[in-house]
Amino acid sequence: MGVIQHATETIPNRKTGYCTDDVTRAFIVAVAYANLVPGDAQSRRLASIYLAFLDHAQLEDGRFHNFMDYDRRWSDAAGGSDSFGRAFWALGYGIAYAPTAAWRRVCAALLDRALPAIHSLTFLRSAAYAISGLSHAYAATESPKYREAVESLAAPVAKAYEATASPEWPWYEEAMFYDNARLPEAMLRAGVVLDRPQLREIGLTSLTFYTNVTTENGVFVPIGNDGWYHRGGRRARYAQQPLEACAMVDAQLAAFDATGNDAHLASSELALEWYYGKNSRGVVMAQGGGCYDGLEEQAVNYNMGAESTLALLAAAYAMAKTAENVAPAH
Repeated sequence: MGVIQHATETIPNRKTGYCTDDVTRAFIVAVAYANLVPGDAQSRRLASIYLAFLDHAQLEDGRFHNFMDYDRRWSDAAGGSDSFGRAFWALGYGIAYAPTAAWRRVCAALLDRALPAIHSLTFLRSAAYAISGLSHAYAATESPKYREAVESLAAPVAKAYEATASPEWPWYEEAMFYDNARLPEAMLRAGVVLDRPQLREIGLTSLTFYTNVTTENGVFVPIGNDGWYHRGGRRARYAQQPLEACAMVDAQLAAFDATGNDAHLASSELALEWYYGKNSRGVVMAQGGGCYDGLEEQAVNYNMGAESTLALLAAAYAMAKTAENVAPAH
């Protein structure tokens, strides 16, 4: 069962084929569900299929193809920086949480083969994705090579923050673009792995800023991709994307893990509720197990692409995992 990139409403659009970007997301979702429901045969079968795709996608130099046509022919020489970063993310997650020892070993072999090419993760979000995966891998193994990789990736992200941030704009770039909460999440996770309070503080400060920017009257309103949010300008409120809510859930849960502050749990719940109608238009984005592709000012993008549906599932499963681990209040 493949992961077709895009859909025409609820119908997979086979013309768009497959991509490593979405398979990495799907692998994380399948593994997360397998942990929530031990013994579930479907999630284990899917995880196996997605891990086999990643094994097939890896190049001799450790990087990965990204795009595959529906007829199973690769259509690129190598994927871009973001897809490579997401491969690190998925494989590190698999090292920590895959339900079989064999799959954990396969994830480790693929990740270790990718490590020499880590220098090609030249974009901030690519580094952030990889930091998340490597942090999971380090937590599970305490291997120095994963800690060193986190250190090499965290340094340029922290440097970007220090070069750009001001009291009025504590951020990593001159604008907020896509998958924004992944940047503070990466700093929080790196701070834990490296035991660097300054990285943790960067993560918390930037996450607080982002939370304030995207919370309006108790509703999560992510930065829209119809213009983004440039420093000193007006923030785009529409063409809201489902991946932003998932990123916010994960970042707030990372902050909760780092601080124990229940306010981060509340913020993660607020982001999850974006899918279920607590958004700036009151539209339920989660429908029949899938998720609409975008929230517009006057309309909804009714297509349900892989990225959108996987963002919904990843956010929901991350919250469910936290709920299992947090003792109820007395």
